[in-house]
Amino acid sequence: VLIGTTFLIVCLARLISHQFTRHHHMGFEAASWYWHFVDVVWLFLYICIYWWGS
Repeated sequence: VLIGTTFLIVCLARLISHQFTRHHHMGFEAASWYWHFVDVVWLFLYICIYWWGS
């Protein structure tokens, strides 16, 4: 989660300095994909630990 937060802070700094355009925004897209991956991991952990564990 710390890596993702750092990733978003870097994206914010790049956004403020106008480095993202309509066609050049891969950093933001990668941060979005990372957070979706983290969501899936947390859902998997929830199912494994709390749902199957009880």
